Amino acid sequence: MSKLETRFEEDRALRDKARKVLLADIESARTDFSAKGIADRIGGRVGDGAKDVYEVAKIHTNDNRGIIAIVIGALLVWLGREPILEALGMVEEVLEEALDEAASEVEEALSGDTTETIPEVPLTTGDDDEH
Repeated sequence: MSKLETRFEEDRALRDKARKVLLADIESARTDFSAKGIADRIGGRVGDGAKDVYEVAKIHTNDNRGIIAIVIGALLVWLGREPILEALGMVEEVLEEALDEAASEVEEALSGDTTETIPEVPLTTGDDDEH
């Protein structure tokens, strides 16, 4: 074999190896970017983030139990305010007061003089032409 043929064979072998590496990289990228690969990555990141948040919340909860209990209690009272007010009989009173106030505002608005004064024009008949 001549030097040129030997070089040609070496270049061909090198090209074939490079092609195999390229095809392996493409296949790896396909599996990484497939739907399952993306879902696994996102799920892993979300899971890791949730674990971090849980750990931080756990630390702060141990330090501030009283504050957290007050906040949760206030939230429960806010969410259950209507049944609580009904149990105390205050909802009807509050609604009646609001309705009375609205009715008085409407009455005030309607009692104002909203009509324009129209000057009186004497009615005449055709017989009044005696000037």
